[in-house]
Amino acid sequence: MRNLLVAIIIGVFAFSVIPAFAQSQSLLSVSSSKSIYTEGETIVISGTVTTVIGETPVTLQLFHQGNLVEVAQLNVANDGTFTKTILAQGPLWKNNGEYTVRASYGQGVVAEATFEFATKQAMVETTDRFEVDAGTSGTFDVEYSIKGGTVKNMLIDPDIYALITVIDSTADGAITLKLPRESIDAKVNICNGSDDVFIILIDGVEVTYSEKDTNSASRTITINFEEGDSDIEIIGTCVVPEFGAIAALILAVAIISIIAVTSKNSLRMRI
Repeated sequence: MRNLLVAIIIGVFAFSVIPAFAQSQSLLSVSSSKSIYTEGETIVISGTVTTVIGETPVTLQLFHQGNLVEVAQLNVANDGTFTKTILAQGPLWKNNGEYTVRASYGQGVVAEATFEFATKQAMVETTDRFEVDAGTSGTFDVEYSIKGGTVKNMLIDPDIYALITVIDSTADGAITLKLPRESIDAKVNICNGSDDVFIILIDGVEVTYSEKDTNSASRTITINFEEGDSDIEIIGTCVVPEFGAIAALILAVAIISIIAVTSKNSLRMRI
């Protein structure tokens, strides 16, 4: 009988706590006006309290990788709303990446939101061209623009028909490459036929890309990357060293033919 009574008490307590917890979570919401900010912009953080408790303020904290960047206590308006603006510049705004907004209200009521931040230096767009070494096939240029990092190297991997672009990414960003078709391409039938999609790997993980300004001479693609990413593999169906190998094969066949003809003529002269 005693065990049954204990079980009933525990059950009643559990059912009474769960709704109370869910209700406390719905008391508060917080968000930022944008998902990505750059240095010098004004960050607008706003939220809503569904039940205003007297003059109780909302405590707002801003963190980057666990480090406190900003803290403030905000008054709640009669309609339950609150707002905070922060100018993203100064000594505390030197780190790129994700920032967490944490709002607290009353006893144990907490809501969080996140946004991305990048310094002006990290988001400067660089436009240039890179001379790629294609071995026996010589070199070819790839025009590119990159935001959020710098290009360190570009090289061909003929075994997987790929152009590998090595970057130093200082923030989340994007790189746009104008790929000359005569050097690298993706076709349905190896190097002929209609266009096929490239396979894009960043540090071994397949990602999507967008394509624009495609013509008979080149294909322009844009790839988004994250801070810390390094190797971008653009895999097609043919690359320039393959063409060089075919040319070498044709040359070898021609040389063999010349030798055969020369030997035959020499034999006739002897006879």
